[in-house]
Amino acid sequence: QVQLVESGGGSVQAGGSLKLSCVASTHIYNGYCMGWFRQAPGKEREGVAAIYFGGGAGTIYADSVKGRFTISHDNAKNTLLLQMNSLEPEDTALYYCAAATFCLYASMEADDYSYWGQGTQVTVSS
Repeated sequence: QVQLVESGGGSVQAGGSLKLSCVASTHIYNGYCMGWFRQAPGKEREGVAAIYFGGGAGTIYADSVKGRFTISHDNAKNTLLLQMNSLEPEDTALYYCAAATFCLYASMEADDYSYWGQGTQVTVSS
């Protein structure tokens, strides 16, 4: 069982930055993957970025955030991070952290993840 707690959301103007954090209740081992997803009102949940822990595989990003968002991790603190720069009003959503304990690669398919946080709201005004 992995419990996830997100933080770092808030309200910013377009062009601003936010850094989201997701603290896991357990150590993140090789073979795990973790991801950030978001859901805007009236829209389906979509993958934003994901990372695989282990050799190769690495990180992946949604086309809409490439070059603006960076996913990383601090294993010593069991923490997943999402640095969001050049934020746009279209980035407004509830952002979720997710974890899977058996992965072969980084995935942005929600069905691949078993554990979810409660979400943190990001609001970007124009």
